[in-house]
Amino acid sequence: MGQFLCQEQGIKESTSGLWEREELWHNSQSLQSVGERSSVFHSAGQFFFEYLVVVSLKKMPDGHYEPKITYQFPKRENLLKGQKEEEERLLQAIPLFCFPDSNNWAPISEFTSETFSFVLTNVDGSRKIGYCRRLLPSGRGVRLPEVFCIISCLGCFGLFSKILDEVEKRRQISMAVIYPFMQGLRESPFPAPGKTVTIKSFIPESGTELIELTRPVDAHLEHVEFQALLQRLSPHLILHIFASAMLERRLIFLAEELSVLSQCIHAVAALLYPFTWAHTYIPVVPECLLDTVCCPTPFMVGIQMRHLERVLEQPMEEVFHLEAPFAFQVGDEEEILPGKLQNEMLISLNRHNNNNNVHTSEQVNALVSEAFVHFFVRLVGHYASHIKWGRSGYGSFQERAFCKAIASKSCRRLVKKFVKTNMFSLFIEEAEKSRIPQEGNAKKNKPSRVTPHPSQCFRPRWMGLGTNWSTGRCPCPGQSLELDEL
Repeated sequence: MGQFLCQEQGIKESTSGLWEREELWHNSQSLQSVGERSSVFHSAGQFFFEYLVVVSLKKMPDGHYEPKITYQFPKRENLLKGQKEEEERLLQAIPLFCFPDSNNWAPISEFTSETFSFVLTNVDGSRKIGYCRRLLPSGRGVRLPEVFCIISCLGCFGLFSKILDEVEKRRQISMAVIYPFMQGLRESPFPAPGKTVTIKSFIPESGTELIELTRPVDAHLEHVEFQALLQRLSPHLILHIFASAMLERRLIFLAEELSVLSQCIHAVAALLYPFTWAHTYIPVVPECLLDTVCCPTPFMVGIQMRHLERVLEQPMEEVFHLEAPFAFQVGDEEEILPGKLQNEMLISLNRHNNNNNVHTSEQVNALVSEAFVHFFVRLVGHYASHIKWGRSGYGSFQERAFCKAIASKSCRRLVKKFVKTNMFSLFIEEAEKSRIPQEGNAKKNKPSRVTPHPSQCFRPRWMGLGTNWSTGRCPCPGQSLELDEL
């Protein structure tokens, strides 16, 4: 009889576990589908890039160097006044981020090329990514490095790194060989996830080459390298950073190499999927803009180690500083995440970190992302059950009922904070529109749930941050006014 009861109990537990797994799978699909709709980086069929620019260091009369654009492809003509002004602002901002350390250079004879990226945020929240390859031009004697920068609204670091490999190979031959390759690339559509596009390119003395560019199957992970985090930070510290980012705190990453800064910050932002970091986001801060750290609103920025002393002198509010392997933390990071869920993620990260059977970065990306998506599914995956739908197709999120439905006190405490973040508000805004047909609804759009921060600034477009702090105001993604409207 006792054996029968154990078997029956086992059947019930098995059935319950199966139901729970099906519910988690359903919630996961719902979370990720909304996250993919709200993403701005993963569209197929667009141009690969908008511009290729070469940024070089020019010596000024006072002896210091300034980064200047010395080559641009394509040169756009017949632009309307507004388009031309926007292009000028964009091209003016690019050199600062290609050489954030322009004051620290002198002519050299040897240099190992490095790859990094940056993000420029427009006042309307749209983003463009700069994929950079810093290299030393071929020649004799000492000379200054230059940066080849591809500007695109598409996020796919691995793919653009391969494109920059081809650009660098042609640069060693002649600048003239780069143009036909980039022209062929520009005429090719950006492939769908998992698909390949083939570019024909002629190289003198080598003939015609066929270059295959394959996009990863999982689109939301194509701008990410989680191994950069796992190799430099302990799983425990990664969770502290994740918890701080989840509550939209201020995060400063410190490293000397630009590639390390950009890789780690992109990886941390990707841990938030299917949610999106919606505040100031500067993987590499130029020296002239270090006062960003005075900003009282959330930010995620990367700063070169050489500027640490200057940064620490700034009047900052509570900030999470990360200088691997050390971190200056607010102090409550250990208590933010619910204990049980935190332990599950620690086990998962430790397993992936020590798993010698996982060789490719794509496998690591998929496994790490799965652990964090599962965390969000367990925490807020029931959100769809608390959207009340009207006849018009619009939904209304029932926040109070959503929070009350969480049985765990520690989970409920975290969720009550999380629902007040911009990233959750933006996510729910997309979910509330999920039943509305995509066409013919321009007049029906509801006002955004995201409210501007009271201390926001009216920032310049394409800078992602304000440069005048005399008013005590700072950047905010909710800002919608153009400069000429002020």
